[in-house]
Amino acid sequence: MLSGKEVAQHNGRESCWIIVHGKVYDVTEFLNDHPGGSRIILKYAGKDATQEYDPIHPPDAITSNLPPEKHLGPVQPDTVEKVEIQITDEEKERFERIERRPSLSEILNLHDFESIAKEVMPVKAWAYYSSAADDEITIRENHAAYHRIWFRPRIMRDVTSVDFSSTILGHKTSMPIYITATALGKLGHPDGELILTRAAAQHGIIQMIPTLASCSFDELVDGAQPGQVQFFQLYVNKDRAITKRIVQHAEARGIKALFITVDAPQLGRREKDMRQKFEAEDPAEVSKTRKDNVDRSQGAARAISSFIDPGLKWADLNWFKSITKMPLILKGVQCWEDALEAYDQGLAGVVLSNHGGRQLDFARSGIEILAECVKHLKDKRGLTFPNEKFQLFVDGGVRRATDVLKAVALGATAVGIGRPFLYAYSAYGPDGVDRALQILHDEFEMNMRLLGAPTIKDVVREMVDASNLSSHVVAVPNDSLFNTNYEVMQHAVLKLPLKAKI
Repeated sequence: MLSGKEVAQHNGRESCWIIVHGKVYDVTEFLNDHPGGSRIILKYAGKDATQEYDPIHPPDAITSNLPPEKHLGPVQPDTVEKVEIQITDEEKERFERIERRPSLSEILNLHDFESIAKEVMPVKAWAYYSSAADDEITIRENHAAYHRIWFRPRIMRDVTSVDFSSTILGHKTSMPIYITATALGKLGHPDGELILTRAAAQHGIIQMIPTLASCSFDELVDGAQPGQVQFFQLYVNKDRAITKRIVQHAEARGIKALFITVDAPQLGRREKDMRQKFEAEDPAEVSKTRKDNVDRSQGAARAISSFIDPGLKWADLNWFKSITKMPLILKGVQCWEDALEAYDQGLAGVVLSNHGGRQLDFARSGIEILAECVKHLKDKRGLTFPNEKFQLFVDGGVRRATDVLKAVALGATAVGIGRPFLYAYSAYGPDGVDRALQILHDEFEMNMRLLGAPTIKDVVREMVDASNLSSHVVAVPNDSLFNTNYEVMQHAVLKLPLKAKI
């Protein structure tokens, strides 16, 4: 075993060793290739970097990016130099705000979780979770689009008991929702996505495991209850051998469906996240060395996604069919023509999504694309929805059970919910997610009664008026809860005077 004293000697750009989870790695040659820039690595040169590494990297990031000869072996734990963590005044204020959170019984809706999360999360974590592309028009439109759909309730129906259970790809779910894939779960809580695994089991819904989870894939599968259904979201790696290994391992572990992300050939510009990255770097140090030419303008997102293949194409689907028997669903379809192509290619369904508004700004909302797909797939192929053989899913902007019911009425099988659950556990841990799902459960029960729908199959197209859905200039009442939580984008500002910094 290596000693901490020996590791500490390799503390610069010429020779840089770091410790992660008790093992030593030589990252000298990786410094200029690190998507997040070299400065953050050099900060921990010769020291234990585990605490910084864990929240923003998938568990195997370092082992898969460094050749075996750079894995130097274990370190003697009692000899490692401890990194002194300095608590800033801003952090002290954040801890004080955590102590002043309202009780969970005072959290009445999913908006409330977002409001509290914004106050108690670390700034970088909030920036990553909440940021979206360019001017953030699409992220707001994702929510606003639901406001252009109005209900047409039916009366005098027996709604003494209502049943909003359903099936997704043949698997039972207590509500027509699933926990959609979101990256870097440990930014919000040390247990990360494992909280969602446990909550999904407790509430009888399905979790989609992300490629870029902070927890390992096997940890999330092992954390599931016997018989618990899980899906897997896949970013396709440029190295297809890696993709094949991941897919076949997922199938061997019992994953029931593969959701292939198709809307991210390149990362969108998420400027809130980017500004955090600029502030974290030292321009003077970078310009002095002239060696660090990495584009650090993408913030946390860039650091985890450089492997994604921009060359993914329709012809590749035959290869996917050859390596797995899992149902294949394309995640990120944004027009009816591509949904039709997916149907013609024999896929199990599509997720109508714009990546939570994080990719192409001014992409339309999933709910608007849903109405378009239902119309054109009926005209072109005679399909009616919901459809067991080709299922339509929607995600983005959902904050109420009424949003989900609108999507179901328009033909969706189920709706994916992502950020609200991140905000729930970032603010309140596992109890927050439990409370969020209970809120949705109660909203489903009440609104199905008010809608006149005893079962989810009774939520039909005639129960909604979506005639203005595709009109982007229709005035609707202001959603004060959503708009209050929305953090206005910042423009570039003058630096503080030197005296103010001191």
